[in-house]
Amino acid sequence: MTQQPTLVPPRLRNDCFAMPQGVAWTPVDEALARLRAALHPVAGVEDIPLASALGRVLAADVLALRANPPHANSAVDGYGFAHAATGAGICQLPLAAGRAAAGQPFYDTLPNGQAIRILTGAILPQGVDTVVLEEDCAISADVVAFDGPIKPRANTRRAGEDLAQGAIALPRGHKLRAPDLALLAATGTTQVQAYRRLRVGVLSTGDEITSHNAAPHQIYDANRPMLLALVTGWGFDAIDLGHTPDSPDLIRHHLDEGAKSTDVILTSGGASAGDEDHVSRLLSAEGALSSWRIAMKPGRPLALALWQGVPVVGLPGNPVAALICALIFARPALFALAGADWAEPARFTLPAAFAKSKKAGRREYLRARINADGHAEVFASEGSGRISGLSWASGLVELPDEAADITPGTAVQFLPYSSFGIG
Repeated sequence: MTQQPTLVPPRLRNDCFAMPQGVAWTPVDEALARLRAALHPVAGVEDIPLASALGRVLAADVLALRANPPHANSAVDGYGFAHAATGAGICQLPLAAGRAAAGQPFYDTLPNGQAIRILTGAILPQGVDTVVLEEDCAISADVVAFDGPIKPRANTRRAGEDLAQGAIALPRGHKLRAPDLALLAATGTTQVQAYRRLRVGVLSTGDEITSHNAAPHQIYDANRPMLLALVTGWGFDAIDLGHTPDSPDLIRHHLDEGAKSTDVILTSGGASAGDEDHVSRLLSAEGALSSWRIAMKPGRPLALALWQGVPVVGLPGNPVAALICALIFARPALFALAGADWAEPARFTLPAAFAKSKKAGRREYLRARINADGHAEVFASEGSGRISGLSWASGLVELPDEAADITPGTAVQFLPYSSFGIG
């Protein structure tokens, strides 16, 4: 693969996050669909060695340069022969001198009516199309015997039966995992065209937030380490943009610096419409803000904007809401901006180990884990300030937009943390 120059994809449009006039509350599925339609990759493209490609997102389809397997071969240790030389009943074939082994081919053509010793993975010699398992054989110094009839092409693998030469091995948008590297290596790929790792900046805001020596009126910053860890776990480059008090000038400075070094910025705090919500006010005045009011609990406010052409996702300041909004909205948005396939979490239907009466109108996410009986139990409190519930949980129970009366044994949807890329 020849070296290609780094390509910079087009920027997002200033109005890409705009909601239609008159929209008050947006259902979760509609919000996700709008995000999916608005976003496209913003990272450049580069050629990289396969050995360095783990976690990278393919920017182009990868074709198999070589078939897998490249030649017809034996699937077992045994004896190979032409099927036409066999029949019903006991078959006896004289053994040819030599053998075929993986990496040690038998280069001659096997005479018709003879058999040859062959080992797993060995290329089928000319004159061999069928193999009998050695455990099914009686062997002397120069004869092999087995019961017929034998199926044609038994215990053999066709050339290209796994993947034909020229076929698509992996598609554009696929994020490479260890098994994918095995497939590409087996089909001759040594270099891939991939998107540059998405650079994600994380900024915390708020006068009440500090990272050390908290005064009585302050709280420690829980969001920034959490979001930086999420971004890193998703395979992106996490860039710590620090913390800024509720000062429009300082927030502007941090956003300016972030726009120089990142492809997308995650903020937490200041995304609502209160007196001290300077992030949303600043983004509205200078950053083409669209404030999405999502019909969900927790985490209704979601600020989406562009700052100097860089997407900004404004998450709630409450850590519980920040995590859930990050998992449900920021994660698929970041994957789309990185060039990857849209990231859908896996859902599993489990019996509930709790009771709850839910009103219609918004989707709810409850911190949950699977108990010893295989049922989904939820954290004792739904309070959004109970950060311990995030650590206690191993996933989320997702309750529908409609009204629901949950009793023990009711089927509910469980979304494990692992399906969000949280190990």
